[in-house]
Amino acid sequence: MKFTIYQESRIGRRRNNQDRIAHCYSRDALLTVLADGMGGHLHGEIAAQIAVQYLTEAFQREAKPRLDDPFRFLASGLENAHYAIVGYTDERNLPDAPRTTCVVCVIQDNIAYWAHAGDSRLYLLRGDRVVTRTRDHSRVQMMVDDGVLTEHEALRHPARNRVFSCLGGDVAPQIDFSRRTPLKAGDVILLCTDGFWAPLGNEALARGYATGDVTAATPAMMDCAEASAGESGDNLSVVAVHWQEGYDEDAASGVATETMPLDAHTTQMQGFSKGGGAEPDLTEDDIERAIAEIQNAINKYSK
Repeated sequence: MKFTIYQESRIGRRRNNQDRIAHCYSRDALLTVLADGMGGHLHGEIAAQIAVQYLTEAFQREAKPRLDDPFRFLASGLENAHYAIVGYTDERNLPDAPRTTCVVCVIQDNIAYWAHAGDSRLYLLRGDRVVTRTRDHSRVQMMVDDGVLTEHEALRHPARNRVFSCLGGDVAPQIDFSRRTPLKAGDVILLCTDGFWAPLGNEALARGYATGDVTAATPAMMDCAEASAGESGDNLSVVAVHWQEGYDEDAASGVATETMPLDAHTTQMQGFSKGGGAEPDLTEDDIERAIAEIQNAINKYSK
């Protein structure tokens, strides 16, 4: 595989960052995952952390060096992450159940597979156009689909943040899956939270990533999103991949995996920060306790 990848998460104008992002790759497969936590203080962060960490650890177990069935991996990974969050909630009798949106993508054999719950999005960008994107599990998206609102009107609608599918909570999530989607050299696969895509819109995203330089485009686009959102700015997070090989093309790359051992993985995952940062109200003891509790919840649903 040959690709360039860049990920970044910012707190925006919120007190805490409830977004979580990660990517992990073996010699023959790449995982990208992003979650936007919902709930009271700390709980949203924990739901998002469980989702991202569960999927990353499952990928490390199963991609040796490739997944046998990417769609089965996505289905079981999201379902088990949901139940791990529910188990965490039940064991602690939490009055405010932690929940999270989630979007996850696997690429192997130059084919992308993705799934999502909620309004965190995946975009497939080719040149300066949007080839496809996920459809939000939100009331506003339903209004757009029914012709009641335009895409532009939906970006400013007061109910735009109300989602009807997520991981965690009392209702099993609605999970939508992509088709097997062949990639071309130069494609950009973009995972992002609503704090990023909502202030920008589809056309601005496509223009911003038209060069394919995700390491330069992503910070610049995040600056634009923060400026556009102003004082109401949400957490904003992105995982961007510039795919650099296809069925009939080849290119130089930031990452080339052909020399990796069969059982090796490289992972970059955002977690709880120690000594301040994204969770300024948490002590180091709070963070250590949260990390242990999250791992315990994940282990119960890990094979």
